[in-house]
Amino acid sequence: MDKSVASAAEALEKAGVKDGITLLVGGFGLCGIPENLILALRETGAKDLTVVSNNAGVDDFGLGLLLQTRQIRKMVSSYVGENKLFEQLYLSGELELEFVPQGTLAERCRAGGAGIGGFYTPTGYGTPVAEGKETREIDGKMYVLEMPIRGDVALVKAHTGDKHGNLVYRMTARNFNQPMATAAAVTIAEVEELVEPGSLDPDQIHTPSIFVKHILKGAHYEKRIEQRTTR
Repeated sequence: MDKSVASAAEALEKAGVKDGITLLVGGFGLCGIPENLILALRETGAKDLTVVSNNAGVDDFGLGLLLQTRQIRKMVSSYVGENKLFEQLYLSGELELEFVPQGTLAERCRAGGAGIGGFYTPTGYGTPVAEGKETREIDGKMYVLEMPIRGDVALVKAHTGDKHGNLVYRMTARNFNQPMATAAAVTIAEVEELVEPGSLDPDQIHTPSIFVKHILKGAHYEKRIEQRTTR
């Protein structure tokens, strides 16, 4: 039951990370991103990756590091406005992009983890988001059929976890981490605090251990501020 590993590199190796897989990467902006796993992923050199994440970090941090090395082939995202390199790669045709409304992206991941075959949402109807998708009128309102998202590997970040793989997120860092942790064949979690089994209050666990395959204590966190506003 001890799912802890010594390093992010070891976790990625055990998870079978390789070229061409689909990765679900938690975080919102720079909040709650699996920094150590992203750095280790860069070192693997794995390429042609499809990455599902709310955004692609910034130019020199987060998933932006994997854009620099051209390891990402396609992004499935809802917000990409903080990354100039992302814009350049997309406009030049080097990077594929599937734009998904933010709430729809979260629900598609949740549906993937819950085993739901698809769901109808009014979001995006009548816009390019709905092109090529089934639509349906329900109670006089038009809806778009959206399909679940599942990944080969999920990389998530929690504040605290135990060696069985139970996770507790801190405040807004729960964001996309919680649904993504359920929606991949293999989930790797990095945590700021790794504790012994039994240390966590069962009523406070956000992601149960059954969803987590490997867990590690992160070596370092920068705690960056994405946009600093002062008066």
